Amino acid sequence: QVLLVESGGGLVQAGGSLRLSCAASGSTFSRYIMGWFRQAPGKEREFVAAISWSSGSTYYADSMKGRFTISRDNDKNTVYLQMNSLKPEDTAVYYCAAKYPTGQVVRQNDYHAWGQGTQVTVSS
Repeated sequence: QVLLVESGGGLVQAGGSLRLSCAASGSTFSRYIMGWFRQAPGKEREFVAAISWSSGSTYYADSMKGRFTISRDNDKNTVYLQMNSLKPEDTAVYYCAAKYPTGQVVRQNDYHAWGQGTQVTVSS
């Protein structure tokens, strides 16, 4: 069983940057796809980005391309989400998740492990 712990959230002004981290442990997760999702108040959770731990292939929601970058550090067993040019509408709880390399990276029901989430608040 994989354990995921997010960190790096906080309060930032519009136009600023944050880097979220997701530390993974407890399983042989090298074959997993690691994803980031977010949920804003009153809205459904949505896909942000994903990365294949083995190949490094990345996937992004169209609205995140160009501003967000997902990466991983195999030595540290950590996945990152670099967020630049943040906007107030990026305010949400951001979740890290893991899935096997089947199904769809954008579909949250395909992910079998989730972190507790980290709050990102962007002020205008």
